[in-house]
Amino acid sequence: MTHDPSSFSRQVEITNALGLHLRTAAKFEESARRFRADVRVLFNGCEYNGKSIMSLLTMAAEKGAILTIEAKGDDARDAVEALAELVIAKFHEIDEELGAEESAP
Repeated sequence: MTHDPSSFSRQVEITNALGLHLRTAAKFEESARRFRADVRVLFNGCEYNGKSIMSLLTMAAEKGAILTIEAKGDDARDAVEALAELVIAKFHEIDEELGAEESAP
C-alpha cells in the first residue's frame, strides 16, 4: 500500500475456477467505473486499465493469479477496497464455481 493519501493499492488472488473471463471482467469494469479514481491492475509486470473491459481481458488472468489493484484519486481507497472485495467474493459467481468442480475429472 502506498503512502500518498490519494493513492492506494492492494494485492488479491483470483480464486474462482475460471479466472478473469468476460463476465467477471465486465463486473470488475462496471464496479471500477462507479469511482472517480483512475484504476489500474498490475499483473505479470504489465499494467491494465481497470475501467476497460478490453484491457482487463488481455490480462488472461487464471485461477491463482495475484493481481495488484491500484487507484489514484479522491476515492482511491474506496475503489480498491470495493474491487478487492469483488475479487475475493469470486465475482459473486458461486454457481460457476460449483459447475466447474462438478465437471472436473
